[in-house]
Amino acid sequence: MLIDAAAYRSPWRRLHPAVKGMLFGGLLVCALALPAWPGAPLAAAVALGAALGPARVAPRDFARAARGPLLFVLTGAAALLVSVGGPEGAVAFAPDGGARAAEVAGRAAAAVCCQIAFACTTPLADVLPRLSRAGVPEPVVEVVALVYRMLFVALEGSRRIRAAQTARLGYNGWRAGVRSAGALGAALFVRSYDRARRLQRGLECRGYTGALTVLVAESPLRPAALAAAAAPPVLVAAAVLGAGALGAAP
Repeated sequence: MLIDAAAYRSPWRRLHPAVKGMLFGGLLVCALALPAWPGAPLAAAVALGAALGPARVAPRDFARAARGPLLFVLTGAAALLVSVGGPEGAVAFAPDGGARAAEVAGRAAAAVCCQIAFACTTPLADVLPRLSRAGVPEPVVEVVALVYRMLFVALEGSRRIRAAQTARLGYNGWRAGVRSAGALGAALFVRSYDRARRLQRGLECRGYTGALTVLVAESPLRPAALAAAAAPPVLVAAAVLGAGALGAAP
């Protein structure tokens, strides 16, 4: 998948996930907790600068990963522009809809940038085993890991089935396309269910005790790296709060 490939290519992959979580998680808190303007654009700019600069995430990959969530953000914010009410249920432009939509879109877009920046620099396989050490219940972590694994298997099966359908002119026309899409979904569901059942049986035959042991490449967690990662969110917060205090001064 695009995000996984970007995460494994990034030189920041060797950093401890807590360091990247401190950086992008702190920026995410800034985008949500500070005043939207200029807090959200500033947090997004710092996250983008870190991802596209030192982390070396390709701008095209970042844009492709972010376009879906950002489109969802825009369509959701557009609903705030109108209001439905009155005696006849009339639809009209909300008086403060523009300001509310801009604030929601700004915060959500900045949050999306922070999350995708973390995802494009940190493979999920490096995060999941450490969640158990952090206190997350092991069954929850194992379910996420198995779903993550099965997702790749399902995508590969979907590509193969679709390629076979296309070779048989299964998408030649609107009606044929709908029929083939329905058949693809049905076949994929049956295959995924059967594979999950066989996976469970295989684990039981190998003495599954409720815990999946996974080897993780250890990376040192240095206090200096955590402090350096915390510096950008702190500076963003100081700059936004300082600008707000200057603006409120008589």
